[in-house]
Amino acid sequence: MRPISAVMVALGALLIAACAAAPPRISNEQAKHEVEATERAFAKTMADRDHAAFMTFLADETIFFGGKGPLRGKAQVAAAWKRFYTEPKPPFSWEPAQVEVLDSGTLALSTGPVHDPDGKLIATFNSIWRREAPGVWRIVFDKGSDVCDGK
Repeated sequence: MRPISAVMVALGALLIAACAAAPPRISNEQAKHEVEATERAFAKTMADRDHAAFMTFLADETIFFGGKGPLRGKAQVAAAWKRFYTEPKPPFSWEPAQVEVLDSGTLALSTGPVHDPDGKLIATFNSIWRREAPGVWRIVFDKGSDVCDGK
């Protein structure tokens, strides 16, 4: 093989590898739809009392804020949240009201109300999701804030 041909073959192989490694681009609307559906499925784990399913939505390096300080990592978050899945009825529920996705399609914010078992608004959640593979979003940050009663 001539030297120029070898260079062309090598460059072609690099180009193919680079294209294969890049995640496929999706529209912002499609990404929003994916994140909203993911958030709803995440919330359904509470309604279904399915802690194992809850854990599948957590990124390995997730951080949840609340209580005495941040919970760091999937194992720590899963252990702390296990208590919310022990009773027959869920202690709270949530749903997305707004979703925004970076134009890169790699990070997203979902936010919405948190209700007690009687339907009373008790908090607002804010979650940051990372796209880890096509159609796979995992939560990397989560922080709730109590609702101010105006008093």
